[in-house]
Amino acid sequence: MKLETKAVGKVWGRRDLPPPFAVPGDEPIGEIWFEPPPELPQVLIKYLFTSEKLSVQVHPDDAQAPAGESGKEECWLVLDAEPGAVLGIGFKKHMDREAMRAAALDGSIEGALEWHPVEAGDFFYLPAGTVHAIGPGLTLVEVQQNSDITYRLFDYGRPRELHLDEGIAVAKGEPYARECHRSVSETATVTLVDGPFFRFSQIAGPPDAEMRSRHAGPVLALPLAGSLAIGGTTIAAGECGLARSIEAIDFTRAERVLVISAAEAR
Repeated sequence: MKLETKAVGKVWGRRDLPPPFAVPGDEPIGEIWFEPPPELPQVLIKYLFTSEKLSVQVHPDDAQAPAGESGKEECWLVLDAEPGAVLGIGFKKHMDREAMRAAALDGSIEGALEWHPVEAGDFFYLPAGTVHAIGPGLTLVEVQQNSDITYRLFDYGRPRELHLDEGIAVAKGEPYARECHRSVSETATVTLVDGPFFRFSQIAGPPDAEMRSRHAGPVLALPLAGSLAIGGTTIAAGECGLARSIEAIDFTRAERVLVISAAEAR
């Protein structure tokens, strides 16, 4: 089946979305979501399009999230980056909570972040508690726990609510772990995340036996180039499909596909 898409307007979004996307109206679009299906309710996939900086923010883990809600670990695969594009992830040096709060209040937290120059193919995994901000001029895919808990620490003077008490309580005042970043060729078949919340792979062409074994249960498939078919339904670039297993996907016309399954699926 093909998942329903949802275009989400954001002040930092864009009106000139790249193909194959189109802007529905005059509002800048920052995110395109694929509604999580009942078979994989714990994973949310988004495209993000930025023309301005996003807020400096942080997410809790499962234990820190409000009762009945999940935390939010996430990852980003950069699809396109304008010259000079950056992602702010982690701090240049360790900061205690008092220093983080003061920096959030006076705006210096932006400069305290480590701003990583990025280009297409850069991949970043962000454990819960990682303080971060996305810069302008980027198109990326985000795969995350299905949670909408975001604690804003600083928002460049925009008139939106901040969440200093909640955010400082869960934020890790530390540099970003280098092993959470890698560069991915668009022609590579590779598992990017094999973690406690989801498994996430990029597949170039038809998957081999090892990759098929990694995604044994229900899977979400997101073509970046080419198309695929699930039960006779074509899933094109810019769309996302659900299959009962990777074996149910026809990769004949696929060139580059992102595949996501539950962590426990073996």
